[in-house]
Amino acid sequence: MIAPAAAALRDRLRWRLVAATATPVDARRAVDAGVLDRYLRGLVADGADALAVCAHTGRGPYLDAETRDLVVRLAVGTGVPVIVGVGGRPGERTDEVAAQAVRAADLGAAGVLVFPVEGDAVGHHDAVWRAAGLPMLAFDLYVRPYAEPALAELLAHPGVAGVKVARLDDAIACQAALAAAHRAGRLAVTGEDRMFGPSLMWGAEAALVGLAAAAVPVTARVLRAYADKRYDEFVAASADLDRLAEVTFTAPMEGYVQRMLWIAAAEGRVPATHAGDPYGPALPDGDRERVLTVAGRR
Repeated sequence: MIAPAAAALRDRLRWRLVAATATPVDARRAVDAGVLDRYLRGLVADGADALAVCAHTGRGPYLDAETRDLVVRLAVGTGVPVIVGVGGRPGERTDEVAAQAVRAADLGAAGVLVFPVEGDAVGHHDAVWRAAGLPMLAFDLYVRPYAEPALAELLAHPGVAGVKVARLDDAIACQAALAAAHRAGRLAVTGEDRMFGPSLMWGAEAALVGLAAAAVPVTARVLRAYADKRYDEFVAASADLDRLAEVTFTAPMEGYVQRMLWIAAAEGRVPATHAGDPYGPALPDGDRERVLTVAGRR
């Protein structure tokens, strides 16, 4: 059985694009409220139906409580549903994650994206649900994937509205997770930047992706063309998106945040002074030029 609040979020997000936002910071790792507000509102104006903040793309596990509050507050101010990433820090306790969810609820979030955990995932999600009462998206992430029985048990929790599937390049695991969501009556959400089009054909009915941290229009075109059964447009738009994903979501994979910030700056979404990712790896020479060349051709 699914709780009414979780069912409402499931239905609200179906066939919607949730932009996994970056968190633009300056050289001191400080957030400028004006820069962030313009960035978030620009994503919505360009086609994001909802925003996911403080998640992996937004470097949520690195943000202090004050910064998280600012990010959530400004995102909620855009008027679209906001999903807040909770957890993701090494050695974190369930009560700490639950406290983040409570704060997200206090600030007006529509739901939370719960970073995967080892051990008792159901107990962890249940504690978050009981503390905050916010519907949850489970997170089947390639660096800490759930085994199929564990994911099925998690999807049976009444507070779970759906699952974001981000298995990177494991098509079989992606298909199995999407099918599990359908069997449980939950929303199957693609987080597959490198398998975006195929994951829709495999059963995803919404998207929450880092590609939409900047390139919102091309990402939205793929989802909406498929939802509307405009398959010729879907094929063409998927090809455009795949070319972009090929140069942004590539080794080193953690560098995708920096690559999306480069695109955001090139698109005028953030100033160059706020287009660096202090938490990512060093990237190869020529990476920026390669990314921006492809981004300009889509």
